[in-house]
Amino acid sequence: MSTTLTIEVPVHFHRTGHGSRKEMRSGADTPALPPGRVPRVSRLMALALRLDELVRTGQVASYRELATMGHVTRARVSQIASLLHLAPDLQEALLFLPLTVRGRDPIILADLMPIAAAFDWRKQRRLWRQLLPT
Repeated sequence: MSTTLTIEVPVHFHRTGHGSRKEMRSGADTPALPPGRVPRVSRLMALALRLDELVRTGQVASYRELATMGHVTRARVSQIASLLHLAPDLQEALLFLPLTVRGRDPIILADLMPIAAAFDWRKQRRLWRQLLPT
């Protein structure tokens, strides 16, 4: 049993200049969001947790089915799911990485793959400390 929730908020689009993109502004005075974007590995970690929940609860039969539904390869789903092998504190650290304000993310998935492949959580933590930007 799921309950449908409808939220109605007035939204106004504002052009900033000729030929520029439209900006969306809500009708209510909302606090400004901090500048920056959520790092990709943070989003992938959240996705890995959600995919695992879908399979564990039986809402989706397998990771193969998830790959089909997401129009990605099974290998890509496997890469994302490998983040689940990280120590719980590292998973939490990934979820709460600081926003990326400018340029590339300091940590990418390819950096995390060798860490997730390590079975020992102490070794994972040691590799994580070496990976962190100074």
